[in-house]
Amino acid sequence: MMKKPLLVLSALALGISSVITPITATAALPVSVNNQQLPSLAPMLEKVTPAVVSIAVEGKHTSTQQLPDSFRFFFGPDFPEEQIREQPFRGLGSGVIVDAGKGYIVTNHHVIDGADKIIVQFHDGRELTAELIGSDNMSDIALLQVKAPKDLTEIKLADSDQLRVGDYTVAIGNPFGLGQTVTSGIVSALGRSGLNIENFENFIQTDAAINSGNSGGALVNLNGELIGINTAILGPNGGNIGIGFAIPSNMVRSLTEQILEFGEVKRGVLGVQGGELTAELAEAFGYETNQGAFVNQVMPDSSAEKAGLKAGDIIVSVNGKNIRTFGELRAKIATLGAGKKVTLGIVRDGSKAKDFTVTLQEMAQNTMKADNLHPGLVGAEFANTSSSDKTKGVKVINIDEKSLAARYGLLKGDIIIGLNRSPIKNLGQLRKALEKKPAVLALEVQRKDAVLYLIIR
Repeated sequence: MMKKPLLVLSALALGISSVITPITATAALPVSVNNQQLPSLAPMLEKVTPAVVSIAVEGKHTSTQQLPDSFRFFFGPDFPEEQIREQPFRGLGSGVIVDAGKGYIVTNHHVIDGADKIIVQFHDGRELTAELIGSDNMSDIALLQVKAPKDLTEIKLADSDQLRVGDYTVAIGNPFGLGQTVTSGIVSALGRSGLNIENFENFIQTDAAINSGNSGGALVNLNGELIGINTAILGPNGGNIGIGFAIPSNMVRSLTEQILEFGEVKRGVLGVQGGELTAELAEAFGYETNQGAFVNQVMPDSSAEKAGLKAGDIIVSVNGKNIRTFGELRAKIATLGAGKKVTLGIVRDGSKAKDFTVTLQEMAQNTMKADNLHPGLVGAEFANTSSSDKTKGVKVINIDEKSLAARYGLLKGDIIIGLNRSPIKNLGQLRKALEKKPAVLALEVQRKDAVLYLIIR
């Protein structure tokens, strides 16, 4: 009996190892018929492909290994129970130049995650070292910068909200490390969510061939405008079967703007729980279609409650743009910054949609573990300080008492306000400082009413 192929969701960054399988050649179409030039993507691609780059990364993954009991017996109880190991890795991906003058390049977070060294290869063969400006693992977006850029080409970002199913798409990237490759297809679906790839999903689905190494590459329209950043595929054992996913350009634009302003993404939160608007729910609430986000709970003291939203409301638009699903609503709100005013179209009790203005609160602070960032901080977990903290910085919210950081004196409740003579005000700044892989950490720590320095080697 034949086994069914396993379908898996795969991120598209490529570890360096692959197998080349020859295929037979096929005949090409003529360039003209009756002296009439056939339609071609070549003129558009000649302008766009120089804006898509290849990215090579090197780094080390940190892991811990329990020391055998025999070792603990031999060396005594004061010897560390865990051994820290660093495993080198290399990887390949793609990126898109979005600002030629400043050298800004967008890629996926998973392409550069844990990298010590990031090398960007341009269309003309030049190679430059890139610096990580900031990244967001919850949406899988990262922003890089190359210094002193010359003669670069950038891609204009399209309004991805204007996309329709059936629009033509072109994917550009570096699959399997072969070099720049172009494939074409159409928009197969919009607003894809529930795939458990990222925390906030509002993917463009396309059948343009996307493979490992395409991560961070461009999905463009026939005008050569960026409509998405290629991120993942669904296929047997990670192979391409024409189901690829890209992060919409409007989400990319919002996230990169926040990274440039704050060093991280400061998400707004609406404060509702809900689900998809099924046909049964739509009928029960007197709504004619099942497009929209159904609200089944409004959280106390939330932005939504203060604006007058109620359980049973149907959210049909955000800032005048229609919402198809609750997942799409969640993703759109998450890309908007805290403090932003948002106009929601609400259908209530079968009446026509009415506008509600909501001022978004800041999402509950994210946490960060530094296990893959620096061996000296393995076992420690951090969060941004809250409004109740007198000092602004990064708070230690959990720490393994047997960890190296704890042995050097770091305590739960400590607030890190500086690292190696640079101020630390949020998780984004701490991550960025640690990603430079300093050999020694000089932590400036606020502990109750005292400020002290901890040196971790």
